[in-house]
Amino acid sequence: MTTVIAFIFMFGLLVFIHEFGHLIFAKRAGMLAREFAIGFGPKIFSFVKNETLYTIRLLPVGGYVRVAGEDPEIQDLNPGQHIGLEFNGEGKVSKIIVNNKAKHPYARVIEVERADLDHDLVIEGYEPEEHGERLVFPVDRKAVYVQDEKETQIAPYDRQFASKTKRQRAMQLFAGPMMNFLLAIVLFIVLGIIQGVPSDTAKIANIREGSPAEQAGLVNGDQIVQINNKHIKSFEQMALYIQEHPGEELDLTVKRDGGSKQFTLVPDKVKVEGQEIGRIGVSQAMEKSFTGTFTYGFEKTYSTTKLILTNLFMLVTGQYSIDMLSGPVGIYDITDQVVQTGFNNFLLWTAMLSVNLGIVNLVPLPALDGGRLLFILIEAVRGKPLDPQKEGIFHFVGFALLMLLMIVVTWNDIQRLFM
Repeated sequence: MTTVIAFIFMFGLLVFIHEFGHLIFAKRAGMLAREFAIGFGPKIFSFVKNETLYTIRLLPVGGYVRVAGEDPEIQDLNPGQHIGLEFNGEGKVSKIIVNNKAKHPYARVIEVERADLDHDLVIEGYEPEEHGERLVFPVDRKAVYVQDEKETQIAPYDRQFASKTKRQRAMQLFAGPMMNFLLAIVLFIVLGIIQGVPSDTAKIANIREGSPAEQAGLVNGDQIVQINNKHIKSFEQMALYIQEHPGEELDLTVKRDGGSKQFTLVPDKVKVEGQEIGRIGVSQAMEKSFTGTFTYGFEKTYSTTKLILTNLFMLVTGQYSIDMLSGPVGIYDITDQVVQTGFNNFLLWTAMLSVNLGIVNLVPLPALDGGRLLFILIEAVRGKPLDPQKEGIFHFVGFALLMLLMIVVTWNDIQRLFM
């Protein structure tokens, strides 16, 4: 049960932060955000606040913010069509009833001659079968369109995605991944506050019982400054030197209590991925520092980003197989293993996944934020936008392919679980 709760919390946090970025920048730009969803598929829970429908959906494979104008939302009102109108206190149309007009006895039924719900916000028409004087009805900016008893708020053009500047649209798309990077920075800072940050020197800690370091007389807090007369400035430099000299006698110069001591040890020979390396059985010491902790958040996010980009490049160039990818099932399995090792590692895992989510969404593929940013870049170069219908088809096909990839990856995850 602990893993289930941890996974739900982690998934919810990562998706919420990502979509919250999209939502905030959509609202800042004056866009009508129709829905803020966590998950896909059937609704489990929903409520409406400030024009936006907030939903939690069944399938934990992502989320979305649906902004007015991104997809066809409202059926056009055609000449000759009979509709019902309800009005607010200002005499403006507040409800446009397309069908089931009998369920709205107080609605005024008209035959449409012309309707513009984007710019002029007006409906023109006649009383049915009379065709007397043409009637003109101003439409409220927040009027709702009622079809099959489902209400959808109209979106004047200035509240649609396409009406905004390239900068506003780009920021609305980039905001999701940006929030994931910011979340990772915060989580790494929290991790640094809890456990401290790695020492910027070759200071050691957690000496393993029976290890070469313990047998040589090293203790927690010792700082290795030389190995075989080679100056050592960092723990990484020390670890690399020891790894390259398995089974060889090493002379160490160590700082302890303001003084200097000499030790000799022989690193154990350990096989890692078929290669023999040296180990002395120590970990890097952790320190508590406000500036160090703050810097650690940014440095760790940067190094994680660099690592993920390297792996992504290896996947694209064929050095990694698609079988190595993990979907929700695989992530759940890894989360189960991480949870067993403690809260700190769970925090680290969540931060790394947040960076991963930010990077993947910036990949210029259809239906991803990166793919849509690419279209804005193309628009900037061309000086005019591409055909919205063609772009919509492009993203629809891309989304379908991504869903197919998700199914394949999930199937691979399930197979790995039972191997």
